[in-house]
Amino acid sequence: MHIYNTESGRKEPFEPISLPVRMYVCGLTPKNEPHLGHARLFIVNDMVRRYLAYRDYPVKYIQNFTDIDDKTIAAGLREGISPFEAAQRYMDSYFREMDALNVQRADEFTYVTQYIPQIIEMVQGLIDRGHAYELEGDVYFSVPSFPSYGRLSGRNEEAMAAGARIEPDERKHDPRDFALWKSAKPGEPWWESPWGKGRPGWHIECSTMARESLGDQIDIHGGGTDLIFPHHENEIAQSESFTGKEPFVRYWVHTGMLTMLGEEGREEKIAHSGKFITIRSTLEQANIPPPALRAYLLGTHYHANLMFSEEQLRGTIGRWRRWVEARNTALRLKAWAAEREAADAHSGEHGTAEAELLAAVKTAHDEFVAAMDDDFNTSLALSVLDELAHRTNDYAHSLGGDHAPAGAAHALGTAATMLNELAGVLGIVLDDVAPEQTLDDEARATIDALVAERTAARARKDWAEADRIRNVLENDWNVVVKDTPQGPTWSQRES
Repeated sequence: MHIYNTESGRKEPFEPISLPVRMYVCGLTPKNEPHLGHARLFIVNDMVRRYLAYRDYPVKYIQNFTDIDDKTIAAGLREGISPFEAAQRYMDSYFREMDALNVQRADEFTYVTQYIPQIIEMVQGLIDRGHAYELEGDVYFSVPSFPSYGRLSGRNEEAMAAGARIEPDERKHDPRDFALWKSAKPGEPWWESPWGKGRPGWHIECSTMARESLGDQIDIHGGGTDLIFPHHENEIAQSESFTGKEPFVRYWVHTGMLTMLGEEGREEKIAHSGKFITIRSTLEQANIPPPALRAYLLGTHYHANLMFSEEQLRGTIGRWRRWVEARNTALRLKAWAAEREAADAHSGEHGTAEAELLAAVKTAHDEFVAAMDDDFNTSLALSVLDELAHRTNDYAHSLGGDHAPAGAAHALGTAATMLNELAGVLGIVLDDVAPEQTLDDEARATIDALVAERTAARARKDWAEADRIRNVLENDWNVVVKDTPQGPTWSQRES
């Protein structure tokens, strides 16, 4: 198993420091409704966690909330409430949307406001070790005191100085120095500290929470590529300067940005400072099934940027439903085959078709693991699901008549189980709940009656009437009918 490590710039064999695997993910700054960029970030890290567990690595997964920050303060001012109320509002939104997307909850969520004493202790420790200094109530980290600063981002001193302009202060000893503690401004929340009233800087929060929850060194640190500099660069400097242990993180795993075209046709990161699409509007107003959205966001390798396309997203609905239909067909025909095998009371070796399906199942498992072992290549893993669904359907459609081949039930059950298993590793549920959400019992009864009428028309070879009913089903009810040797089945098309 290999993972791309941002710090080394190459794929490395996965060798955790110890077990359980210690995994920390930079979480939400709760300042607005979670958007699709957040969905991609947290789905990717959930996928990493699930796959490690699938490969028998126990994982301790920690994710933080930056529940006090310039942006949460601005959100409170915008909405006429306290920054803490604003943060809680959008943390509640996070849990609602992530539950809908089948993102497993962290083993522990850490909140900045609950770690203030530990943050103060770490800041004081950096001062004591000669890595930080106070300026009239503000405390800054001294970048020159950490010679390897810049090794994560690969930026030279000039580029880092330019990036440091987001924290301008002519008093700083070096332009690259960054805030560990900020003195209180009028109207802002504050805590008492050895340097007066104030609040933590952004970067020290994650260093403290990661260390307190996972120890001095961790295996995997997740986050977006937009956090490489300065946030994660600064985390390394703070943490290693405080503990004296290197590396702070064994594998830096960064998720690419979700982008979209801006007003001038330029590709831009989806962010709250500009154009963005909320998760809620995508699931509810656009009527996108959560498993399909999850599959879409995993359809491009996690480290690459993904240009959002509504057309491709809607195309993924059909892709996901093909997996669902293949699984459901296999389960239905498994029951049919088991009944007939029992009635026939015959035995014997599996036929060629059954052996080929079982071989396809094993191949799918092996190719899936090979893809995921290669730096979580979900794009290739999803293609494996496509092929397994195709092979399962081909076999299912070959069945017919009153007798089932020996081993048919076993082959179908094995294929259905593997489809569920591999999709489940990616957190993609193969339960097609969309029709149940949009059709009541009366509507379903009407559709069943129309399907029965069409079947009767086909039986008497009234093809014109059968086609008419099919058109009614497709145009009036958005329903597609499929004819199989065991009878017709129907499902709703994506909107």
